[in-house]
Amino acid sequence: MEQKSIALDGPAGAGKSTLARRAAEHFGLIYVDTGALYRCIGLHALRNGINSSDEQGVAGLLHGISIEMKHDGDGLQRMLLCGEDVTDAIRSPESSKYASDVSPMPKVRDFLLSMQREMVVKYDAIMDGRDIGTVVLPNAGLKIFITADMEKRVQRRYLELKEKNSDTVLEEVREAMLLRDKKDRERTVAPLKAADDAVLLDTTLLNLDESFEALCEIISRRFGL
Repeated sequence: MEQKSIALDGPAGAGKSTLARRAAEHFGLIYVDTGALYRCIGLHALRNGINSSDEQGVAGLLHGISIEMKHDGDGLQRMLLCGEDVTDAIRSPESSKYASDVSPMPKVRDFLLSMQREMVVKYDAIMDGRDIGTVVLPNAGLKIFITADMEKRVQRRYLELKEKNSDTVLEEVREAMLLRDKKDRERTVAPLKAADDAVLLDTTLLNLDESFEALCEIISRRFGL
């Protein structure tokens, strides 16, 4: 039986994580949110007073960091940083900025690459991020690039953060996302782009359920499910 490996890429706020989690549950796959790994390193640097652009300082933290990816009883991914559950803490705008800054660093990417690849060796998995189909899993059985226009993505991220923090400011979310998009596209190491053989899924005009149905159709068609 063919092992199922699905690479799901796209910009912030496109719905990757939410859709990937639902698809993993629907098809019985392991969900791997690679962005959460970079967010953990960013949060660790933030908490240790290391500037997010200090590549040497961030690299110096890697030897003492412990990152675990676990799944709770509902199959949801939980992130543990040095034993602490930081699943919610890594989603703050400040953590997002740090994640964006540390993610292009070669030593950070090398540190996490083997961890990501090992997941699809062990399990049928759906993995989301920004360079999964182009760098992490270039031989994935299916590559999908999920996108949506900027304002739609800003609104989605704002509502997501608003549920957790009533003080969330829309303009701050917009500014953070604009900056994240620019850095992801322009970084020299593994820039955000669709793999040549990726299937494009634009969710701008789709609600969550419609986006999920579209994603499932793509997966079902590829693997005959």
